[in-house]
Amino acid sequence: MVSTASAPSTSGFDELSPGIKAPVKDTILTPRFYTTDFEAMAKMDLKPNEEELEAICEEFRKDYNRHHFVRSEAFDGAADKLDVKTRKVFVEFLEQSCTSEFSGFLLYKELSRRIKRQNPLLAECFAHMSRDEARHAGFLNKSMADFGVQLDLGFLTANKDYTFFQPRFIFYATYLSEKIGYWRYIIIYRHLEKNPDCKIFPIFNFFENWCQDENRHGDFFDALMKAQPATVRGLVARLWCRFFLLSVFATMYVRDVARKEFYEALGLDARSYDKHVIAKTNETSARVFPVVLNVDHPHFYERLERIVSHNASLRAVDESAAPMAMKLARKLSHWLGNALEMTMLFLARPIRSEDFQPAVR
Repeated sequence: MVSTASAPSTSGFDELSPGIKAPVKDTILTPRFYTTDFEAMAKMDLKPNEEELEAICEEFRKDYNRHHFVRSEAFDGAADKLDVKTRKVFVEFLEQSCTSEFSGFLLYKELSRRIKRQNPLLAECFAHMSRDEARHAGFLNKSMADFGVQLDLGFLTANKDYTFFQPRFIFYATYLSEKIGYWRYIIIYRHLEKNPDCKIFPIFNFFENWCQDENRHGDFFDALMKAQPATVRGLVARLWCRFFLLSVFATMYVRDVARKEFYEALGLDARSYDKHVIAKTNETSARVFPVVLNVDHPHFYERLERIVSHNASLRAVDESAAPMAMKLARKLSHWLGNALEMTMLFLARPIRSEDFQPAVR
């Protein structure tokens, strides 16, 4: 592993070299890079839902957004209009989004390359999705350059840790990532349509078309899970779906509340925004997952708020001057507290998808 040691620069961010931002330290809240069992993916039988998968692949071939991600003169000087505080939280948003999109690109590209001979339809779908994710990551990285820094994506490829997931876990995680990405982007886009004074940077003009890519990717994984019925049927599937729904929702909520200043800059309340995103993603997931979470139960957000509080305390301990042994002792109760809240959230009774009724909002 190459060292990522860096020093602050005039840009206000730690840099690996002039203009190249040092990646943030990996935590449970930062985007991950994934790898999987490529041989198992190559052997997957698509016949149970081959017609739908072929139709989705045809949509990918049309590449509706091939001319969409073209920077305009609106970007010229836009970064200079933001105050120091807003610039910082916005660059953090761009970095996290770029890393997430690039993670998808790497996974989909490698899947396409490794399974092409044995499973050409699946390989082609992954190739088209890797194209989309590369386009998104590049566009985000160019926006970071407006603020004087960029990510070295080659450095990330070589130096970031990779998490191994079995194929079914890849399906759950990426389906939710794509669908929650759709709702995050479209809700921001619609909000800024009604409140144009809050549009702090021209990248938001691209969110409507952008989120359609996310939606198509999510539809692909929906169809793929239907072609592999064991992923969405039976007790084991119900337990894993609950686990991934909870993990994705809790991670987003805790992360977004911690950087609420970014949403405030857009005229949004981070908690209200996340509750809307979670409700819509939960509703969408009921179309393929056998169960979804009861996110309208009052204990759901009460427990998430306790996790937010524990995480804030953990950050305070990290920033203190206490000896390492004392820090670990202070952190233990907060780690245990988070584990308890997540366990209680997981054990809460889910809603069977056939019984799910979206709340009126």
